[in-house]
Amino acid sequence: MKKFQIVSVVLLMALLCAAQSGGPVRYVNPPEVFHPPGYSPAVVVNGGKLVYLAGQVGLNAHGEMIGKDDFGAQATQAFENLKTVLAAAGSSPAHLVKRNYYVVGLDDGKLKTLREVRGRYVTGTQPPASTLVGVQALFSKDAMIELEAVAVVP
Repeated sequence: MKKFQIVSVVLLMALLCAAQSGGPVRYVNPPEVFHPPGYSPAVVVNGGKLVYLAGQVGLNAHGEMIGKDDFGAQATQAFENLKTVLAAAGSSPAHLVKRNYYVVGLDDGKLKTLREVRGRYVTGTQPPASTLVGVQALFSKDAMIELEAVAVVP
């Protein structure tokens, strides 16, 4: 009887933890930290299938750089590539929990454009955690942005 009680308590605790967490993904936005729109300070994953996406750039399916000197076109293509890879992995942008951006020559204009493009692909009240890094160069002299991400499929 004692073994049954221990197992029951463990199962009850697991159920309570799952109920408190709100499911496999929980977005953390503490009031003590500034919370700008477009990303969450933290995302806690309690379950689900993890999908790690390699960096996506402005290359089309033929390996041609879209918008050689057009940051907005490259950012759009990178997000389209991300969306396509997510779909092939059985996921979608709604399942993203982390994004990393690498932008060559990051400035206010590119930041504004990136936010506009991102807004077309990332919607809802629980955006993923995010990091934006200005870099000197990427794999190609024509590449202006690289976007990598992690998704959790419940």
